[in-house]
Amino acid sequence: MSTIADVAQRAGVSKATASRALSGGGYVSEAARNRVQAAARDLHYVAHSSATTLATGRSLSVGVIMPALDRWFFSELLAGIQEGLLDAGQDLVLYGIGEGTAARARLFSEVLPRRRLDGIIAVGIQPSAHELERLVQVATPLVSVGAFSEGTDAVSIDDEAAARIATEHLIDLGHRDVAFLGGRDDAATHAYGDARRLRGYRAAMDAAGLASLTRHAPGEATMPGGYEAGVRMLGDRTRRPTAFVAVCDEAAIGGIIAARRLGLSVPAELSVVGIDDHLHSGMFSLTTVRQQPRQQGLAAVELLRRRMDAGDAGGAQHTLASELVVRSSTAAPRV
Repeated sequence: MSTIADVAQRAGVSKATASRALSGGGYVSEAARNRVQAAARDLHYVAHSSATTLATGRSLSVGVIMPALDRWFFSELLAGIQEGLLDAGQDLVLYGIGEGTAARARLFSEVLPRRRLDGIIAVGIQPSAHELERLVQVATPLVSVGAFSEGTDAVSIDDEAAARIATEHLIDLGHRDVAFLGGRDDAATHAYGDARRLRGYRAAMDAAGLASLTRHAPGEATMPGGYEAGVRMLGDRTRRPTAFVAVCDEAAIGGIIAARRLGLSVPAELSVVGIDDHLHSGMFSLTTVRQQPRQQGLAAVELLRRRMDAGDAGGAQHTLASELVVRSSTAAPRV
């Protein structure tokens, strides 16, 4: 197996120069760098991670914190993060730990403060547990996906605008009795995105003079959660809404299934809009506001790389655009 000495000899430079050329640490002329890289390719040389760490002062590892790994949004986001980190030559250290668990509390109080990481990408941070503040105290370059506060970097869509777009689509079709499906009652202290989406729905209803008709059917942001909340609200025949804005596509699909099992036709008797453009949205002909989690993952890595290079630069928020995708789950209400 080739060593750094072999690479240096072939390139005609010292071992120190060869090490700097391959690690990116310190000055090396462009010509020398090219010779060293060509020699490394010819010899199939791969730097040992511990040697690279010594040369650069970095661990070449980035911690990624997620509340779930089996949900579409998180798996797509993780794919984007992994792609970005591989391109950057960084290893991914994954912590998939559910909200409100003892293991998650230990992660923030014990594991992360003593783990040597070049940076952290945190997804689905809980405001109630002050997790973002605790991560800032770890003093490691940090990017959050979703939650944002002054002095930190974050990637997100404009959740409030997404829900407003979805609600305005229904209002433009002529709906007045529009309810919000899914999301926790206590979203403001637990789920950053859910709270903002609920706020966007209410803002759109208020702007249309429909504030008195706002209703929320709380439930988990999942298909079973949307189904349960949908059955609960649609089961009251005297107060059925004519349309749902769902907190996410999974909840929207659950609401569609609930409507069909109650004998309601979508969209003739109930219009439904989601937020995400989930993998299964097309299968259910779901009108939705598209977000792109894979692109959010790539953007999070790019922000983290900037933070790692810029040190104490002020926080930046990267907001990705979202768009309305109209399918056949929405229509004008029956007269």
